[in-house]
Amino acid sequence: MFFIKQTGFLGLWGKRVDAIDFYTSEVKRLSEEISAEREKIANNPKSLIPAAFVSFRTRWGAAVCAQTQQSMNPTIWLTEWAPEPRDVYWHNLAIPYVSLTIRRLIIAVAFFFLTFFFMIPIAFVQSLANIEGIERVVPFLKPIIKLKVINSFIQGFLPGIILKIFLIFLPTILMLMSRFEGFSSTSALERRSATRYYIFQFINVFLGSIITGTAFQQLDKFIHQSANEIPKTIGVSIPMKATFFITYIMVDGWAGVAGEILRLKPLVIYHLKNFFLVKTGKDREEAMDPGSLGFNTGEPQIQLYFLLGLVYATVTPILLPFVIIFFGLAYVVYRHQIINVYNQEYESAAAFWPDVHGRIIAALVVSQLLLMGLLSTKQAAQSTPLLIILPVLTIWFHRFCKGRYEPAFVRYPLQEAMMKDTLEHHREPNLNLKDFLQSAYIHPVFKGGDDDSESDVGSIESELEVELVPTKRHSRRTTPFPSKNGFSSPPSLFGDHVNSQP
Repeated sequence: MFFIKQTGFLGLWGKRVDAIDFYTSEVKRLSEEISAEREKIANNPKSLIPAAFVSFRTRWGAAVCAQTQQSMNPTIWLTEWAPEPRDVYWHNLAIPYVSLTIRRLIIAVAFFFLTFFFMIPIAFVQSLANIEGIERVVPFLKPIIKLKVINSFIQGFLPGIILKIFLIFLPTILMLMSRFEGFSSTSALERRSATRYYIFQFINVFLGSIITGTAFQQLDKFIHQSANEIPKTIGVSIPMKATFFITYIMVDGWAGVAGEILRLKPLVIYHLKNFFLVKTGKDREEAMDPGSLGFNTGEPQIQLYFLLGLVYATVTPILLPFVIIFFGLAYVVYRHQIINVYNQEYESAAAFWPDVHGRIIAALVVSQLLLMGLLSTKQAAQSTPLLIILPVLTIWFHRFCKGRYEPAFVRYPLQEAMMKDTLEHHREPNLNLKDFLQSAYIHPVFKGGDDDSESDVGSIESELEVELVPTKRHSRRTTPFPSKNGFSSPPSLFGDHVNSQP
């Protein structure tokens, strides 16, 4: 059997040739062009960048180099722990120190304007997302709005749906901002993006819905009242917005968990790719790639619901069952997705936890301050000063945890490094990571292909003899697909990233 292909545009016309011979010659031609381009880049002095990955024979040597200042001018040699090979974001490796500072200043200003100017559409939506506001703007829809079904939908679900639409494109914008800042690892990009996403939601979704929504609904009274009455208005607005946050949890939280388990969007994209783009088995595997769990959006979203639960636990406890149901569903669904669906794109050694802990403490302090503000407007105003001890103790506990436990996430104790080196020397005296480390941090452009990467992974795994803990579920041990900015391989044990600034 012969497969015939036409060599013209999109195979619609042109000379008819044997398809196997044609594609074999195309593969050979492209392989030669790739090899020539790699050689050209390797021999071009302009391709060199002032950054390097340095490997050490011992953990002790790597820890000393990564955690000490190498020159009198701290901006000349910048040393830090190298991310694992899959986690490297190659585009930002050689950004000068001054440029990094300018970039982060620009992004800080841009994020400030993005956060606070975004409150304008949020406030407008909150002012119109009620029956009176819609009747005032579009009076000709008044007969339709009076229908019971439409009336219930507007009051119950419309505010949350409109707010969710506004937030669809936000994660992409924040990730682009993080990339512009110059972080050299994907995990650092996602951590910074997650922090900004939480701040944005706290200001616009939480505070914006409480303060601006009530201010627009009571605009005349809010403008003409005295400054002493403004805290009372804000304190009263907290329980007033409980209904909105209940619907927001159902629309965004419950529906989001249901959408996560259904995965309708990836299903549609897979079938489109399978119909139009898939031609080989490798194409089908890439089309079926589920990707990784989006920590930059999922984690701050979950912490927003945690904040709502803390704030309304003493103000409007009826909101708590909705939050508890969300966390129960999220635990079951995301546990299943992480074990059986998503690929692990990188390993960051729990680098997210200090940020998560800080946001939990911030949520506790905010809930305590809002409770004090609410009680000051009630008959229990005299007991408010007694609650000052709560935020004080919470902040003290945070400072204690930061001083006691955070160094374990950012530094590597020399004592522990020496102990592990000694133990490894006695247990595995013939362990040799040199062959793996020579190719672990090669730019993906110069990698020979997936076969090379897989052979490296197989050899290093056989040497390290990783023990798997038996579980009831069959989970993936390694990521079958490389990350978007690197390739699939285990983390480096003895690596430092050195950046030399001109």
